[in-house]
Amino acid sequence: MANEITLSELLRQEAVLTFPAFDNEVAIALGSLALAVARERALPVAINVTRNRQQLFHAALPGTTLDNDHWIARKSAVVYRFGHSSFYMGQSTVPGGPSFHERHMVDAKDYAAHGGSFPISVEGTGLVGAITVSGLPQQADHELVVEILVRFLAERFGKTGL
Repeated sequence: MANEITLSELLRQEAVLTFPAFDNEVAIALGSLALAVARERALPVAINVTRNRQQLFHAALPGTTLDNDHWIARKSAVVYRFGHSSFYMGQSTVPGGPSFHERHMVDAKDYAAHGGSFPISVEGTGLVGAITVSGLPQQADHELVVEILVRFLAERFGKTGL
C-alpha cells in the first residue's frame, strides 16, 4: 500500500475519474472488471455498484461475510449524502476534533466514513452512483476502487488521467 493520500489528491481523483455516460450496462461492466481483478488477486472483498441507489452489480468473494454488505451500505450512504468518496470524508475529520458522526450529525449505524466507496459522476450531470468495495483495510479498499476506475475509464471510454 502506498503512503498516506492527501485530501487534495483525493479531490483530484474525484475530479478526474468521471464518466461520459453511466447506465446499467456500464455499471455491470464496471462491476465485472472489479470482480475479475479481485478474483485474480484472491482478495476477500465484496463489490457493489449502484446508480441512484439501485444496486446494479454485487458480488461477494470467499472470505467475506454479511458484515461486508453492511459496510458497503454505510460507506455508499456517505457518498450519496456528501458527494465525496468515503475515504475523503473520513480523512477530512480533524484528529482530536469532533468525530465524523458528531460533526455531521449522522448515525454510525447508517454512515461509515471509511475508504472503499467512490462517487460515480457523469460529466455535465454530477453524482449518479457509487462503486464500493469492502474487505481490505480502508486505504487498500479505496486504492483498489481507484485502480479499477482508472483502468475501466481507459479501456471503455479511452480516458486517461491519474
